[in-house]
Formats: sequence, C-alpha cells, structure tokens
Amino acid sequence: MSSESRLEALAGIRSEIAATKGYEILTKLFDDGAFTEIDSFAGSCGGYAEVVAGRGNIGGIGVYAYAQNKDVSGGAMSKAQAAKIKKVYDLALKTGAPVIAVYDSIGGRIEEGSDLLGAYGDVLKYSNNLSGVVPQISLVLGQCCGVQAMIAVSGDVVIMSGNASLTLNTDGSDSDAASNAAHGTAHIVKKTDDEAIAEARKLIGMLPSNNLDFAGTVEFDAPQDDGKDVISSVLDGGSEIPMQTEYGKSVRTVLGTVEGTTVGIVSTEDKILDSRGCSKAARFVRFCDAFGIPVITLVDSERFECIKSAAKLSSSYAEATTAKITVVTGEAYGAVYIALAGTGAAADITFAWNDASISALAPEAAAVVALGDDLGGKLRGEKDPREARKKVVAEFRDSELTAMKAAQCGYVQDVILPSETREKIVAAVEMLSDKRVSTLPKKHNNLYI
Repeated sequence: MSSESRLEALAGIRSEIAATKGYEILTKLFDDGAFTEIDSFAGSCGGYAEVVAGRGNIGGIGVYAYAQNKDVSGGAMSKAQAAKIKKVYDLALKTGAPVIAVYDSIGGRIEEGSDLLGAYGDVLKYSNNLSGVVPQISLVLGQCCGVQAMIAVSGDVVIMSGNASLTLNTDGSDSDAASNAAHGTAHIVKKTDDEAIAEARKLIGMLPSNNLDFAGTVEFDAPQDDGKDVISSVLDGGSEIPMQTEYGKSVRTVLGTVEGTTVGIVSTEDKILDSRGCSKAARFVRFCDAFGIPVITLVDSERFECIKSAAKLSSSYAEATTAKITVVTGEAYGAVYIALAGTGAAADITFAWNDASISALAPEAAAVVALGDDLGGKLRGEKDPREARKKVVAEFRDSELTAMKAAQCGYVQDVILPSETREKIVAAVEMLSDKRVSTLPKKHNNLYI
C-alpha cells in the first residue's frame, strides 16, 4: 500500500471514529470541540476500544475526559477500555488536572471472562486512588449499571440527564434519575444531555484543578436577592449549583461564588437535623475541604435527630482545615452550635444575626436551670399553666439567650444585621484566603461512620 493510500485509510478511520456518539459528546464538552485524543486506535475484540478519551480545555482549564462509546459494541467494558481509562487517570495524576467520566454502556464484555473482573477492579481502584487529588465528575448520560455504577458514584459529583439510568442492580431496577436524586446518589439532575454537559462545564470552571491548586477568581454578577433566600442574597448572581436537592432536605448544600471566589454553602433548613441531612452536609464539607474551598454555614436549628449522624457531621467539620465561616441566622443550641458554629467545628469566624438565639441548652431547659424556683412562682395562679410556661420561656430566650450575650462571652465574633451578611462573608473569605493548618500525621479519623 502506498503512503498516499495509507493516509487515506487513516483519514477514513479517524472520520469513522469522529462520527460516533462518544466522540460527539467530548466535542460538546471541550472548548471549540477540540481535544487531543488518547490511544485513538486501541483495539478490542477485533474492533476499536469502546471508549473515547482525550485532553482538552473547558473555559481555558485543562481537563481529561473519557466517554463510553455506545456506538462501539454498546460501550461495553473490556480490558482495552479499562487500559484507556487507566491512562486517563494516570495522566490526570501526573499533570494535576480534573477528570470528567461520561457513562453510557450496556455493561461488560462477558466473553472476556475473569479478565473483565480485573478490568472493572483496575478502573475502580484508579478512581478511588485519585479521589481528593483532582476533581472527578461523573456524567451519566445513558445506561450505567452494576460495577460501572460503583465507579460512577465514586466521583466527587454525579450529574445525570433525565433519560439516563444508574443502578447497582443488573436488572435495571430503581435506576431512573428521579430515584437516584431521592436517594442522594445523583448530586445534580438535568433534563437533557446537553444541559448535563453544560452543568459539568460550569462546575469545572468553579473548581481548582487539583488539591494543591486554588480555584481561580471568575467574573461575577450582583446577587439575585429576592429578600427571602439567604443563599441567593450571599452568592453572586447565576453562580449557584445546588447539590442533592431531593435528598436530606433538612439541609441545603450549594456551590457558588462570592465576588468571584468559589465557596460551599451549608444551610440548615429545619429545626431538627435528620440523618440524611447530616450525611449530605458531611460529604459536602469533606468535598470542599479536599479542594480548599471555603465552607460557609448558615445555622438555624435546635437539635439533631440522631447521635450517629450528628457525630458524622461534627467529625467532617472538625477535621476540615479549609476556611470555615458560620452565620447563626436564627437558633443554635447545644450540640448544633458546638458542631456547626463553635469550637467543635473549629470555625474560624462565627457571625450571628442581631435577633439570633444561642445557648448551651434548649430555651426551656435553660429557663428551668436559670430561673429555678422563680419559674414556679411565675406560673402560680395562671389559668393555663402550659401557655404561661411557653410565654415565660419565650421571654427568657429573648432577654437572655441573645446574640449579643453570646458575643460578650466570646462565642460569636460579631453581631450583624441580615442585610450585612454578604459583605461580612466577603471580608471573611478574603481574610482567610491564606489560611494554612498543619495536622497530625495520620491516615484519617475513624468517625465518618
């Protein structure tokens, strides 16, 4: 074959690969549709490997990505596919670049027998070893079941399109996007593939490239303040990326920016923090801490529902060395204050709104302890002792369990008006931008249970 014929054949092969779905997805993912392909002609079972892999830019940031190619043997996992994916992870580790993994596969090449087990195991191991070193985004745009689902969920953020499926069950049960959102498996669900890809691009623009880097400052718009939602009044307009909105609704977790700097916000939404909400917040704090993203906590809760989940959440805050800023926007009593706002959380700065209520005990218990026999005297002769007791406790709370008294005791660094929240947070984030903490030599704590 002449060199001209070989070039024509090569061009034909490249054109054939470029026409596949996996290649099309990566062109949508990267700037201007351009990327450097990795192992373009790697073979598998007499054909091409079932995955397209490459390195390109997203908003000018270098990113590695691979997309299971549904047009090649259904994107089935194989030794060849695993080898390409491992090369992506290896290059990402060497260069400190994020990884986006796109899942759309019918399963694995059963004909490869036990070699398939090794292929799955290698990819899962590489992904887990890279966890916390560079951001990993799992983009589920089609079928993803069995072991591949385990690999996908090992990513830092799981984004699903509305028609995708994700499940450990090989029969495909309980796999739709709505179920995964309700279980907390999917962090973000978008209606279409294109919307999911756009969300992955937005997320990459807000994260640092690796755990030794810092997220760059981006252009920002004024907050979209509706006067009711604290988060929208704090974050830059259009920067919000809510996480796990259908799971653990006693807590909201949102990634966003304040004056162009990426932050994570944890906001308690119920007076009682349930186990799912605590688990959701704990994982989000660990994610932010892994990549040096400041954590801003908005607290308005009375107590925890479960000791175990309270310990999990407290552990995540205590171990996190990233900048931690807490704003008590309502009530913060006992364990809630200690775990999220006080010394237990190792909060760098704690603000409180001027009408916030802070106490080592719940108001009723604090009133009983403080008033003693006087409480009985205040209730004597009342027609409705229960209602009278509530009134006495409320008066005690409003006069004694105030933000100002907490500040006077050193438990709050500043008492602020709600309208000052954003400017105070902006100043605190800037002040803590150079925070460095040396930790004891250990693998990890054993409290994330």
